Amino acid sequence: MSGGAVRLLHTMLRVGDLEKSIHFYSDIMGMELIRKHDYESGRFTLAFLGYGPEKDNTVLELTYNWDTDSYEKGEGFGHIAIAVDDVYAACEKIRDAGGTIVREPGPMKHGTTVLAFVEDPDGYKIELLEDRHNA
Repeated sequence: MSGGAVRLLHTMLRVGDLEKSIHFYSDIMGMELIRKHDYESGRFTLAFLGYGPEKDNTVLELTYNWDTDSYEKGEGFGHIAIAVDDVYAACEKIRDAGGTIVREPGPMKHGTTVLAFVEDPDGYKIELLEDRHNA
């Protein structure tokens, strides 16, 4: 599997209200809506969001099944992680935009990494981590 052409493309989440989720990921989390397409024969819509073009970045795929408005969260899925320059500032910006912080910023338990957790409209957790690679 290793080699120059192998990379992670996207993570898919099933969402109950596509417009609410697009608002959250674009207006609150700062992602760009890259593309969106309705599949009428399958009664679903796919929306792809990210922090840059798909050819260069891993993106988030939101799948909205027209006849389903909520999902049970599985025990196996944990969270999405996003690197930010300053976790404290990112949380303030998210809170000011109407986002929900479910774990306030600070060092992780049993470590020094600064992190926080945000919850999206469907209850999925997003971990914010200070990007030490850019420090």
